Amino acid sequence: MTHRKYDISRRRFLSASAAAGLAAGTGFRATPLFAQSDLPDPQSVLDRISVREYVRKDYQDLYNMSGEPLWDPATDWIRNVDWEKVRQEQAGKTVRFAVGAADQESAAEGLVPFEQLSGIKVELVPIPDDSFYDKAIAEFISGSASFDALQFFSPWLGDFAAPGFLAKLDDYAEKWNLPLGDFYDTYRLNYGYFGDKGLYGLPFDCDIQMVHLRKSLVEQVTGGPIDVANTVPTYDELIRITDELSKLGGNVAPIGLLGARGFWSTYSWEHIAAQCGMELFDENFEPILNSEAGQKGMDILLALSKNAIEGVSGAGWGENRAAWLGGQVATNISWQDSGTQAMRPDQSQIVGDFVTIYEPRVEGGRFAPPNIAGSTSCVAATSQNPEGAFLMLAFLTTSSIMAMNEANANGVAPGYRSVLNNPRLREVSQPAEVWSNSLDHAWCAPRIPGMFEMEQVLGNEINKAIVGQISGQEALENGNAAWRKIMEKNGFFSNRQIFDYAAVKDGVYMGAGKPLPFG
Repeated sequence: MTHRKYDISRRRFLSASAAAGLAAGTGFRATPLFAQSDLPDPQSVLDRISVREYVRKDYQDLYNMSGEPLWDPATDWIRNVDWEKVRQEQAGKTVRFAVGAADQESAAEGLVPFEQLSGIKVELVPIPDDSFYDKAIAEFISGSASFDALQFFSPWLGDFAAPGFLAKLDDYAEKWNLPLGDFYDTYRLNYGYFGDKGLYGLPFDCDIQMVHLRKSLVEQVTGGPIDVANTVPTYDELIRITDELSKLGGNVAPIGLLGARGFWSTYSWEHIAAQCGMELFDENFEPILNSEAGQKGMDILLALSKNAIEGVSGAGWGENRAAWLGGQVATNISWQDSGTQAMRPDQSQIVGDFVTIYEPRVEGGRFAPPNIAGSTSCVAATSQNPEGAFLMLAFLTTSSIMAMNEANANGVAPGYRSVLNNPRLREVSQPAEVWSNSLDHAWCAPRIPGMFEMEQVLGNEINKAIVGQISGQEALENGNAAWRKIMEKNGFFSNRQIFDYAAVKDGVYMGAGKPLPFG
């Protein structure tokens, strides 16, 4: 298992994240840190972490941005923390931060304002992008990891937390008044908490998968303007629309799907099956992939794949993104950034000709928008300065920086209520209103040990079904058997089991008993 299997190009770690923009054109410069008295006035640094200084100038012009915040300053951690207290306790200390090797230079530039605010010196520990997981695990096992903090693919959280590789962050979050309540519950519980063991991560890249439509093409089939809740109310209707789109001809495929081997195919199945009422586990943590709901989701996925773009069985995020933004598909199932990036003329050929809709439903199922993938920020249990590492991660994940990531359409997604409900943010992020209204109903796979490996194995089986080598039922049965073996290897169904299913159940589905966000 390597980091490349996640395709780190999708999240260029820090070069495309909060840190990178702060160094571009802001006047921040890497300078040696001396005594606390030599540090700049905190407010002068904070004033430069702004829309005017951070968001790309062409995007500011494109959307007539006023420069007003795209976030709520009252909940933005960096504008409320006591930086003088931080300096009193941390100035002159060091934090070592593991980053992908290709991003070392941009990360160093972007962390300058944190160094100026805190007096902490950040030393970057570059790790080759294609071996990040393996290298991090090896260093943790050695007992002397060369880093204090790292950001990684959130499905790995169980692999890192279960063996004791990560530091608990509850006390630091309380001491420094981290606004955890501003996070949507699905991100807080799944990117932050490890079951009932406590807070081990700070949500960084807060994803959701959504359905996107090309207006000019879909409206030829539906006969009128698209209503984001009612034009495609069900997956049956999406199947019908893509069938009709296949008759229009031209060089545009009816639908884009993630169908490549590994977790890509699993994510597509989970996305749809969640709407059918699928649960991955029963109350005893037994995998139940081949349930009636799981099979119904598989049937829908296979029906849609018949109208998918050529090469769907090899399509991961990169291929899907290129096809969507290049105008090669009429409908698309992918992440929210397929909507934000489609607005940007420098990235997209379909500007003004698309819309992101509410998740289609399934008869007898539920409205369960899928929170899939994402990244989390963590502190190593062996850290020499865990509190300083926590403060650095809190800076990188603060709401203002995350809001401006979304405005820059760099794919690093905010998970804060105060950001996604900001009217100015919604003007520059087309999916934001539907996205935010959906999150209180989100579905997410639990972050347990072995989860990524399990989703990899299942995706290999689903890919076989997509190309017709086996049936959908066989794919789920094979996956179910493989999941149980992997879980046994990781201590489940024994006295080594870390926690019961009840510890993660609340984070799996947020929508029970809640009214739908649309009429």
